[in-house]
Amino acid sequence: MNFFHILSEIEKVDPEVYERLDSRRSVFKNMGGLGRTLSAAALPLALGAIFNKAYAQTSTAATVLQVLNYALKLEYLETTFYNLGIGTTSSNTGTSATQSALRGQYSATNLSSLDLIRVDENNHVNDLIATIKALGGTPINAPSSTLVLPGVTADFDFTGGKGTGAGPFSGASFVFSNPAVFLGVAQSLEDTGVRAYKGGATALMSNPNVLTTALNIHSVEARHASRLRTMRRGGVTNNAASSVAPTNPNSEADRSASPKSWVSGKDGGGAVPSVTAPIYGPGADPTNYPGEDNITQGGVALSSSTLTATSGFPALSYSEAFDEPLDMATVVTIAKTFATTTSKFFDQ
Repeated sequence: MNFFHILSEIEKVDPEVYERLDSRRSVFKNMGGLGRTLSAAALPLALGAIFNKAYAQTSTAATVLQVLNYALKLEYLETTFYNLGIGTTSSNTGTSATQSALRGQYSATNLSSLDLIRVDENNHVNDLIATIKALGGTPINAPSSTLVLPGVTADFDFTGGKGTGAGPFSGASFVFSNPAVFLGVAQSLEDTGVRAYKGGATALMSNPNVLTTALNIHSVEARHASRLRTMRRGGVTNNAASSVAPTNPNSEADRSASPKSWVSGKDGGGAVPSVTAPIYGPGADPTNYPGEDNITQGGVALSSSTLTATSGFPALSYSEAFDEPLDMATVVTIAKTFATTTSKFFDQ
């Protein structure tokens, strides 16, 4: 059985097949060792398990419209976050004093990237609304974007305070005035989006056009997450990426920590472990939705023994090579970290 020939043929009809299996390819391209380790009889079973996970991990039969409106909720959350944080224009013109102050703390390169990400997220909202309408569906109601307290609307509290404005991202760590905290929360939202789109993709396979749209957004979300990690690593005022990052988000001087441009294990719980750890943990069904530190793919515990061509790779590389999906219920629970207690937005 020529495993890589099979992948090549699948790629002709599904260009995202490698994305489903391994977004960074480095380990997967070295899976020649897998074929040598497994017997000829066992290899088909392993392949079946791998593709079952990639294409049939959604056990609940969510409809296409349900998945699109679920994605729209996340995009509204992200769009509102960026619009309230850095404004809706690519200049200080028309922004509030708080937005101008936040923008002024970033280097020109970092601010340009944040403006581009904000525009992308707004376009994602428009694309999803247009797709839902084209399918004859009804998009969910837009959330409130009017501030009632610093960082708080009727639907979202980006301080994590459930509507009080006094959550973990308030005070000296106020998300819309502390540039490092803003990047940390942005990374958390983008990492959640990447796992959410991957988890929902299988429910869209009945409609190739919709699936293409969703996977295009998924890829952009992944690039956003990677760019935000690079900005955090380099620091808010750097115009170029560096190899180290501030340990304390409130201290640019201490750079002994270094978030990678991709998820590594459970990522130490993320930007703020007490709040963001669930983003990197398992879903409601850990068998089909394992945590990001998972190293078992297709029933094979990946290591230098099972992938002999990867001898010498760091142990964490086996989890880093695979992005794990998340189920809808778990993603919504995570997203509700930023919902107010009175909001019904995520319950639509």
